Parts: sequence; structure tokens; C-alpha cells
Amino acid sequence: QLHVVESGGGSVQPGGSLTLSCAASGFSLDDYAVGWFRRAPGKEREGIACINTDDNAYSVNSVKGRFTISRDTAKNVANLQMNNVQPEDTGTYFCAAHRLQGMTIAAMCVIRGEGFYKSFEVWGQGTLVTVSA
Repeated sequence: QLHVVESGGGSVQPGGSLTLSCAASGFSLDDYAVGWFRRAPGKEREGIACINTDDNAYSVNSVKGRFTISRDTAKNVANLQMNNVQPEDTGTYFCAAHRLQGMTIAAMCVIRGEGFYKSFEVWGQGTLVTVSA
């Protein structure tokens, strides 16, 4: 059975840094693209950063230059390095895996909607990040 577990969330001051980790089990990250998604308070879930099996990464404009997604296939973990976090980065962060099957990594991150999110092979329970002074 496929599982992903997020960790690393917490409270951080604006301008600070945080590293989120997504540990996969029951499958190999060599075979799946991985993405980080965020649900901010009162808002719908949105893609933040995604990476495919060739290590091609995509991040949305709001986090570009601040957040970096990476994979450690030896540990079967995907990380999200968050630098210079801002209050608008507050939210629950989810990790999810997708086989893509012809979809681009950008599309995986940009397309929204619960109908689309059901196409993912697995979702984690999320980890909360709170950015405040």
C-alpha cells in the first residue's frame, strides 16, 4: 500500500526557514513524480512545487526563488526547503505522488480542483506551517 508522511512543519517568523520532508513507503520515488501542495486558511488547495523522476522541478511564481523541492531517492524522501517565509505561506502542506503519464510537471503543479487531485496515487495527511512575528 502506498503511503507518504509529511514532517517538519511548525511555527516560524517571517524571513525564517523551514524544511519539510515527505517520506514515501510502499513505492519508489524513482517511479513517481512528487509534489508539495498547500491549503491556506480559507483558501482552496494549490500546488507549490513539483518534481518528476528526471529531477525536473517546477515551482509556482509565489514561491519561486524562495522554495526548493528536491528528492533523495536513496532515502525515498522528497523535501521542500522553504527560505524567507512570509505570513502568506501559512497553511497545511501536503505531499502527493503522481505517475504523470504524459502530463508535464508544470501541469501537475498548476491544475487545481478536487477532481484533478483524485487522480493522484497517494496523499499525505499534511503538516502545518505557521508564519507569524
